[in-house]
Amino acid sequence: MLSRNEVKYIQSLCHKKQRKETGLFIAEGPKLAEEISASKYIIEKIYALPEWINKNNTVNAVAINEKELSQISQLQTPNEVVLIVKQAEQTVEPVLKNKCTVVLDDIQDPGNFGTIIRLCDWFGVEQIICSNNTVELYNPKVIQSTMGSFTRVKIWYKNLVEFLKENKTIPVFGAVLNGKSLYEQSKLKEALLLIGNEGKGINDELLPFIQEKITIPKKGGAESLNAAVATGILLSHLT
Repeated sequence: MLSRNEVKYIQSLCHKKQRKETGLFIAEGPKLAEEISASKYIIEKIYALPEWINKNNTVNAVAINEKELSQISQLQTPNEVVLIVKQAEQTVEPVLKNKCTVVLDDIQDPGNFGTIIRLCDWFGVEQIICSNNTVELYNPKVIQSTMGSFTRVKIWYKNLVEFLKENKTIPVFGAVLNGKSLYEQSKLKEALLLIGNEGKGINDELLPFIQEKITIPKKGGAESLNAAVATGILLSHLT
């Protein structure tokens, strides 16, 4: 049986401050458990239902019941297993040569960010550069939305103005509403693909760095596209 203090500690990891102080994060469900176990991430602790433990032949997991699972889960429908995992630190700089790299400018919605990571994984984009105001990678909703893709896509947080100044030799393509049609653009073999904030688009201070403005042509009456949906369409044609 989990103690009250242990439940509170696990619950506290849903807060960014606690994640930052401990260097840990929460992941939930069999799919994420499988992906993380196969990655370089270090699992600190596993809390799971007995049937999951037996099915996975896991000897180092803490067996809990349905009620305890619901107490420590962040999901509306708790899913068998909760993992406490050590955060990974990027110790090397991104390699931009001969790669298409996605650059995210202040993406705020955890679901959007997680889906973008998953899309990058699907289309073979190995790295993402995020502005410092982009939602935190280890937010539980981000981790859940990636469905494990965060274990394969490398992510850095940077001051984007400084980053773009330092990498002027890499072509910058910006997703905007009034640019060249996506369907007129050839595949990107070496590029930074800049995606803006869900509501405001790309920040004004970054616009001068864009060498080619790219637009997904509109046929209907919608004002804009969801950031993750737009990223998916762009990557499907440009990579």
